[in-house]
Amino acid sequence: MTDLDVANEIVSTLRSWVDDEVIPHASEFELPDEYPTQMALQMASFGLFGATISADYGGLELDNITYARVIEELSRGWMSLAGIINSHLICAKLISRFGSEEQCQRWLPAMATGELRGCFSLSEPDSGSDAGALRCRAERDGNEWIINGTKMWVTNGEKAGVVALLARVPDSEGADSGGITCFIVEKTPGQQSGGITVSRKIDKLGYRGVETVEMSYVDHRLPNDQLLGGDAGIGNGLRWALAALELGRINVAARGVGVSQAAYDAALAYAKQREAFGRPISQHQAIAFKLAEMATKLEAARLLTYEAARKADAGERVDLAAGMAKLFASETASELALDAMRIHGGNGFSTDYPVERYYRDAPLMIIGEGTSEIQKLVISRALLAED
Repeated sequence: MTDLDVANEIVSTLRSWVDDEVIPHASEFELPDEYPTQMALQMASFGLFGATISADYGGLELDNITYARVIEELSRGWMSLAGIINSHLICAKLISRFGSEEQCQRWLPAMATGELRGCFSLSEPDSGSDAGALRCRAERDGNEWIINGTKMWVTNGEKAGVVALLARVPDSEGADSGGITCFIVEKTPGQQSGGITVSRKIDKLGYRGVETVEMSYVDHRLPNDQLLGGDAGIGNGLRWALAALELGRINVAARGVGVSQAAYDAALAYAKQREAFGRPISQHQAIAFKLAEMATKLEAARLLTYEAARKADAGERVDLAAGMAKLFASETASELALDAMRIHGGNGFSTDYPVERYYRDAPLMIIGEGTSEIQKLVISRALLAED
């Protein structure tokens, strides 16, 4: 567990940076969809690319509650910043939990500093929630693997130096029924590396400033030592990926809390200074009640997220808690962003105020790391499995 004084100092330092450097400048990068290079470098200097990586490999080794608080603060300023490290840390989680010691030593120290960026690549054009339907193939050729397929929605795909790639290994007869397997694919950051091409950058409603790309693999060769966990990992990729995504769901829940906090803060401040019918609109019952509902939902989302993080820290099974937190916090972010826009009236529809960004960013959290419908499936299965 992270020492509480240390955790509070990290969060306090981050909060000041967000207030001073992120909030005043986020729109300068977000609206033109420009990557915030200097902000990413500053996050690296804080050690955030190694937030959950073991201290044995140079990481901060934060517990999950502290990590959730960090993501909440980043998202309060600009949600895209949390995305820059989420995909990276899911990749690191897969390596640290399921990789060999040689693989951990090979990649994690550079990932902890941010010198080496990672990304996570599961989704495909015809495979999203139905992850088991993926078609990307990895065929063994002596001591190498040949990768062919197309991947979608890859955050950090262009800037990454390692990709946690899920691909199907054909069975002994060459059929596609073979097991889904995880590879840690080394690449040169950029649009082209060997048989890997960043085939297009996906233009998005929100979650801008961080690249989300389509990646194509055409006869891309990689050595056998990039097979996660060695031959024992063949067929275990999907199970391992879903386990790592539990960290991702806590991250997305914390993002929801951060965006909800930003929306509530903006709505409260605006309601106090905007006047209608001779008094601040916060003194009109319709607005006051709306603020009360927003504050209550925000606090409930935060508590669910911290409870999921606490269970993860305690080594308890966390699929139910993480599913609940992700479901509620992401839906709350969407609701509060719309409520904040309504309180702002016409100004909320303008890029002069940040609430329109919250409104555009919120849907990503409902979809990413498992849609709300998938979370309900996870939750209901866990509930029905209880004695």
